[in-house]
Amino acid sequence: MHATNLSHKTALVTGVADNVGFGWHIAKTLQAAGAKVIVSCHPRVKSILERFLEKDKYLDSRELPFGEGLFAPIAVISCDVGIDRAQDITPELRATKGYEEGDVSVEGLMKAVESTGNKLDILIHSVAFSPEAMKSHLETSREAYLTAMSVSSYSLVSLTRAALPLMQDRRGSVVGLSYLASERAVPFYGGGMASAKAALECDARMLSWQIGEHGHRCNIISAGPYASRAAKAIGPIDTMIDLVAARSPLRRPIDPQEVANAALFLCSDLATGITGEVLHVDAGYHAMGV
Repeated sequence: MHATNLSHKTALVTGVADNVGFGWHIAKTLQAAGAKVIVSCHPRVKSILERFLEKDKYLDSRELPFGEGLFAPIAVISCDVGIDRAQDITPELRATKGYEEGDVSVEGLMKAVESTGNKLDILIHSVAFSPEAMKSHLETSREAYLTAMSVSSYSLVSLTRAALPLMQDRRGSVVGLSYLASERAVPFYGGGMASAKAALECDARMLSWQIGEHGHRCNIISAGPYASRAAKAIGPIDTMIDLVAARSPLRRPIDPQEVANAALFLCSDLATGITGEVLHVDAGYHAMGV
């Protein structure tokens, strides 16, 4: 059996909202490698995600890499990663779309995963949000800053803690997604998101120590700019892509499949000695000084 064969593993990929984002590509690639895949999405977008998974017009986007068939997760579960427990769901939220019934908290997500009859080997954190993403760092309000930190970084801690009981007796892999703004100034990457990505990378290092006691690993992929639907909300994403294409060592933008392939590597037995790492998949742009 090849070391990237994940046929004996189950993966939970969070933050899948459409058929173009990194989460979608990672989930497809893990399934193509043999893993059973469970996807989680925000409660408000579950019906949208289900259309991408069911409608014939999106069939092409469901084709797996490596010619392995069509994407078909074993479950699609709603979760608001900003909520740890069911009792934290406010009455106001209960009255909004997607929250009407059921436990959409992080704890609820893990209970739903457990109900599928599977343990967890892989946890993918593909979640980022700020309500003021279009505002500069200086203009970002305290409330929006703290929301960005809660949803985009602390959720890695919350999800990992809740997943640990399902990862017992496994050699689990946790992988999160970051961006170069965590370590360099990217002026229009606002809304507190740069700080949230820096915190995410710090959290991953701390988690690598704590879950390493149980044989689990935690790593981060720092992906180059890519025109996902979420990225278009943060500013001039096309300008960012063109800049990387012009100034990176490879003289081209990244492809989302390259990020998915890196996630596959980090989740496979080829990477059993790698933890607490930030792996840049950005055509080498991070290495440039000018």
